[in-house]
Amino acid sequence: MASLRKDITTRATPEKVWDAIRDIGALHTRLVPGFVVDTRLEPGARVVTFSNGMVVREPIVSVSDEERRLVWGAEGGSMTHYNGAVQVFAEGAGSRVVWTADFLPHEARTFMAPMLEAGMAAMQKALDGIAG
Repeated sequence: MASLRKDITTRATPEKVWDAIRDIGALHTRLVPGFVVDTRLEPGARVVTFSNGMVVREPIVSVSDEERRLVWGAEGGSMTHYNGAVQVFAEGAGSRVVWTADFLPHEARTFMAPMLEAGMAAMQKALDGIAG
């Protein structure tokens, strides 16, 4: 199984960052606008449309307010397995956000690595914007 881990730091407080992350239906407006262009909620999942046109159903596995951690899967697309987790940590006066993705097949790394980079860049911009 391939695994990628990316992190960013932001001036936004952990509370503000977690509020945006846990709003699972607002990826396209609050957390990663431009990277995600639409998010639609279904019972136990969200359907995400990425800027490249890819549409993926993401079952929500866990939303932990205590750990400030969201875990989801993915159905559809070319991967046979995907598990993602994003977690928020206090970092100085701001926050550090860590996104981990585990997936199959291994060859998916060639398009997953740039997607995580683009997603984290969009997240950085959005979170720095709410830092006030």
